[in-house]
Amino acid sequence: MCRSSNNAAGGSGPVRPVSVPARAGLGLIWLYRHSLSLVMGRQCRYAPTCSDYTAEALRRYGLWAGGWLGLSRILRCNPWGADGFDPVPDDLPADTRWYLPWRYGRWTGNHIPPDQRLS
Repeated sequence: MCRSSNNAAGGSGPVRPVSVPARAGLGLIWLYRHSLSLVMGRQCRYAPTCSDYTAEALRRYGLWAGGWLGLSRILRCNPWGADGFDPVPDDLPADTRWYLPWRYGRWTGNHIPPDQRLS
C-alpha cells in the first residue's frame, strides 16, 4: 500500500509513493470495509468494487483527483446507474483542473462498452 501502480494488472510506468492525505483516504476505506460494508453486504454493480476502485484511484492520483473519481463511481452505483467492468482510467481527462474538480469524475456509465456490461 506504499506505492501506486498504473493498473490493476500490474502495468508498467513510474511508481510514485502514496501521499499522506491519500493514505488517510485509504484508511477510511479500510474502516468502511471492516465495518459498514459487513452490514450492508458485498454486492456491487461494477468490477472492481467501488471501494477497490476508489482505493486504486487514491493510490494512482492522490486524494483530490482520486477522491473525485471515487465519488463519481460511488454515485453511479445505484439501481438506475450503469454496471459492468469499469477500471480506474489510465489518464485523467485533458480538461481537468484542480479548481474544476467535477471534471475528474465519470458521472455516467456511457464510457463502459456494451460488451462489458452485466445487464
